[in-house]
This record gives sequence, structure tokens and C-alpha cells, in this order.
Amino acid sequence: MKAKGHVFKYGDNVDTDVIIPARYLNSFDAKELASHAMVDIDPEFAGKVKPGDIIVTRKNFGCGSSREHAPLCLKTAGVSCIIAETFARIFFRNSINIGLPIIECKEAALEIEAGDEVEIDFDSGKIYDRTKGTEYQGQPFPEFMQKIISAGGLVSYTNEKVKSGSN
Repeated sequence: MKAKGHVFKYGDNVDTDVIIPARYLNSFDAKELASHAMVDIDPEFAGKVKPGDIIVTRKNFGCGSSREHAPLCLKTAGVSCIIAETFARIFFRNSINIGLPIIECKEAALEIEAGDEVEIDFDSGKIYDRTKGTEYQGQPFPEFMQKIISAGGLVSYTNEKVKSGSN
């Protein structure tokens, strides 16, 4: 499993209220939510992000309220992966639950810049900054997490398992 795209870069403590402000949570439409992604920190994000693009951020990304809306709106907007120095644990789990790959790597989070073209190999945990020609080692996903992400999230993964009769 791989991701490849251009980078949007943010700093420390990007909380769920910045990722998708509470004033937009009255919608259950993922596309509507995606149109407001990051609006308070980057008003042009939703109009600029393209399928496959990557967010690189610093410490504690996704802190704040537990909202599945936050990773869902980013995934629906086209974000293929988020690289951070650290994630808030509930955001980490919500991301896996909805099938949005995330990876922690301090060096990549510090050195990769906005606009860089980046590729991630989730099997090995390797992060390649194609713009700079640099390589970083992130934590690879265990096989079961890759299966959940590939299925589109935990609900889809579970439904596939039930249909196939496997455990």
C-alpha cells in the first residue's frame, strides 16, 4: 500500500475544531464536511487539495474533541495520508476506523515542506521526499491495520469478514 501527493504543512496542536469547525457539524454529508476542512487555519485548503495530497504536521495533530468527522472530512477532501511527529490517540484511532492512513515520523514532520512531493510505502514505513531526494523511516503499519485501511475503514472491513465467513 502506498500514498503519493503534494504536501500541505501545518504546525503543532492542530485540533479537531480547526480540522472541521463545530459550526459545520450539523451535516452528515461527507462531501459537505470536506468543503469546510481546515477552513479556520487554511481557508483555501478545500479548494486546493487534490486526491492523493498529504498533510505533514508537527506534534499532537487531532487533539481536542473526539470527532470521526475530522479524519473523515480530510479523507473525503482527497488527503491520502497524514504524517506527524505525534497524533492525539483518539484521532489516531478514528483515522484507522475510517480508513485514513496516518504515520508518525519526527524527522519527516520537521523537514518536509509545503509543496514537496512525497511518497509513503506503508509496508516498510519509508517516507520519500521526492522533491528533496530525502528518505525517512516511519513506523510501518501492521498487516491487520493495512487491511482495515484498504477496506475503507473498520465497518467495511468487518462487513467483508462477515460476508466471507472468516475471522
